[in-house]
Amino acid sequence: MSKSAFSTSNLILLAMTYLFYFGQFGVLMPYLGVFLDGRGFSSGEIGELFALITVARIAGPNLWAFLADKTGRALEVLQLGALLTFGTFCLVFFVNGFWALTLSLALMMMFWTAILPQIEGLTLKCVSGQANRYGRIRLWGSIGFILLTIFTGKMIDTFSSDAPIYVGGIVLFSLFLVTLFLKEPAQDKSTDPHQISIWNKINTPVFYAFLLSAALLQLSFGAYYGFFALYLLDLGYSSQATGWLVALGVLAEVIIFLQAGKLITLFGVKWILVISILLTALRWYLLAIAANNPVILIVSQVLHAFSFGMTHAASMHFIHHYFGNKLQSQGQAIYISVGFGIGGAIGGYGAGYFWQQGQGAELTFTLAAVAAVLSALSLLFVSSKRM
Repeated sequence: MSKSAFSTSNLILLAMTYLFYFGQFGVLMPYLGVFLDGRGFSSGEIGELFALITVARIAGPNLWAFLADKTGRALEVLQLGALLTFGTFCLVFFVNGFWALTLSLALMMMFWTAILPQIEGLTLKCVSGQANRYGRIRLWGSIGFILLTIFTGKMIDTFSSDAPIYVGGIVLFSLFLVTLFLKEPAQDKSTDPHQISIWNKINTPVFYAFLLSAALLQLSFGAYYGFFALYLLDLGYSSQATGWLVALGVLAEVIIFLQAGKLITLFGVKWILVISILLTALRWYLLAIAANNPVILIVSQVLHAFSFGMTHAASMHFIHHYFGNKLQSQGQAIYISVGFGIGGAIGGYGAGYFWQQGQGAELTFTLAAVAAVLSALSLLFVSSKRM
């Protein structure tokens, strides 16, 4: 096995990869709606665009994961995905209109889906699946999210609502450059005649329950991803204030990542997920009824530590141990396709339908809270030993 893949320098490069990947997420998640609103899109059109580009996360991850597992060249798939993501994202500088922007962003999203499963799988191999070491590397994604969210909010206030696409282009190019220097462990070429097929791992009640929960959780994020920044602008908060609030949530996520391994060991994956998702439901309900209160708004953002931080860490822990190294990429891809793809697309479309230019904000976030409660309930009947 290649020692360089386990070196400190390679782990630092992995941390930088997370920083730029989730930094780009920090550019687009809070502010893509602001950018589209600045281009004259209605809330319905924004919701439809979010749903359409999210559909690319359904098929995309599985195609890339199949390619990575079939060829055994996951790192090269990661590098290709980063290059094509940058190239297709740059189309937004040259096009306008609903369908042109939708196509360019959907292409970007399809290639973007090649990146995260490979990063996660590569990192988990390089840290030997240890949750504590994984958490320390993964938290740099949260740091990147914080830095880029605050910076982009300031750029919007200083320049215009087009600022996110310029910042995003720079971040994606930086991500591609970092991937060129990564190393991966040597492939295990041994064969196991009794190896379980991917279908036998998928076709179990525990995995179906996990996928249903993941899809409902990401569905509940639709209003937050699509309209949170616009919601706060309507309530009188500046884009920079929005950036600080989003950053606060991710700072809480960073802190929880440092303790994620211990908490998962102590409580187990199932109860970490159930408790975290119920706290997510509380978060959405607070946004529905009291977002005009700065103190309540701050509390709701701190709950991001659980609604994303702990749910993500626990989900990665479950997938890594459930699928093992040989089926890791496909397991990650199925999780992203169903949870972030199907769940995210339905959530984005539904949020746009109910938002009604901000008039339906309370109803939309209340429905998000209901979806989160259903997500938690879908795990209650799963045996803790199986997760």
